Amino acid sequence: MTVICISSMAIYGCREAEKSIVQDTPEAPEGMVYIHSGSFMMGGKTDQAEADEFPRRKIGVSDFFMDQTEVTNKEFSAFVQETGYITTAEKALDWEEMKKELLPGTPRPADSVLQPGSLVFVPTEGPVDLRDLSQWWEWRIGASWKHPEGPGSTIEDRMDHPVVHVSFRDAQAYAKWAGKRLPTEAEWEWAAMGGLEDAIYPWGNTPAEQAAEKANFWQGIFPYRNEPMDGFERTAPVRHYPENGYGLYDMAGNVWEWCQDKYRADAYAQELSPTEAFDPQGPIEAFDPGDPLAEKYVVRGGSYLCSDSYCSGYRVARRMRTTADTGMGHLGFRCVKDVR
Repeated sequence: MTVICISSMAIYGCREAEKSIVQDTPEAPEGMVYIHSGSFMMGGKTDQAEADEFPRRKIGVSDFFMDQTEVTNKEFSAFVQETGYITTAEKALDWEEMKKELLPGTPRPADSVLQPGSLVFVPTEGPVDLRDLSQWWEWRIGASWKHPEGPGSTIEDRMDHPVVHVSFRDAQAYAKWAGKRLPTEAEWEWAAMGGLEDAIYPWGNTPAEQAAEKANFWQGIFPYRNEPMDGFERTAPVRHYPENGYGLYDMAGNVWEWCQDKYRADAYAQELSPTEAFDPQGPIEAFDPGDPLAEKYVVRGGSYLCSDSYCSGYRVARRMRTTADTGMGHLGFRCVKDVR
């Protein structure tokens, strides 16, 4: 039995609720876990926090179900086999769509470049300017969820690894087919803490450099020297590392996960009414000051490429963003489902 607190001021959580009822915990669908409702302080909580993680604010969420793991290659294969779905990375690039997100006058690339493909991580030979992502991301024709490193690579021995090279649109299509949806940022952060109060990481507050056995992330100096003390240089099988307090795996590291929210750098600075602060759905319009023409969506959780020397994406509050048509070798997703 679970005590669920109810209040007209639900945003303030169970401790300040005016009355409570006892209710059976809903049975979760196969492969999912039940996440109870509650409230928390959302946003940055360490000196590593970025400007877009502030100001911190109190947010409430309803209960929901969440996939225990990131969607795997096996699960995504079943979706493709049943529907015949073709992912964004498997389609030729649409220049007319691309140029909407580029500065006027940007020259059209050669047709040989506008071929189906995706972004693959390639380690550099030594230290580089970490502000220039192009130094370690390579556009590789033929890379896709079925061929993560490009032609010649395969997922045959990685069916229990998270699917990668999936765009926001691909993730949405899968979620709809499965009768689910993508999580909101608020749901994702609440679930990532696993019931811990104001935790920095899904495993608690143990520093990342002492947590190689807890998640799949970069050990060494990014992006040229990886010392895979966690056992993997790229993705790891789901369920390989310990689950958090809610029974969720890989809420830190392995692959970044799409959320349904559009990205705004100033999203947390926008005023919310008490109603809007409960189950917030994110901003109506996206805006990234560094790339103002592109509509971007939030990704959470970090990946096997994250380290303290670079993005510290495994922090529960860390926000990143990318365009809806982007697929990358460290980007996947998991789904949620409404209880009612």
